[in-house]
Amino acid sequence: MFYFYLFRCKDGTLYSGSTKNLAEREKLHNSGRGSKYVKARGGGKIIYSEKFKTVGEALRREAEVKKWPRDKKINLVNTKPPRFTGWSSLKP
Repeated sequence: MFYFYLFRCKDGTLYSGSTKNLAEREKLHNSGRGSKYVKARGGGKIIYSEKFKTVGEALRREAEVKKWPRDKKINLVNTKPPRFTGWSSLKP
């Protein structure tokens, strides 16, 4: 399985990505090796994910959501259960 995810950086910004392993990707981001964008913002947490059968589907979803404005991404997070339990909803 492949995943599209939204990652909330420590500064509150949102990062969109795709991966085969959510837990490992979160560790990679928090170690500073996941992406330059997240590294510059001090890490964070995956707050939302969707599962796909192929990497192509996950990448298409990532490309689609990356184009969205912040408030639309926040609505996506708030309308579906978050990936990790204990997360409180985002505020626009």
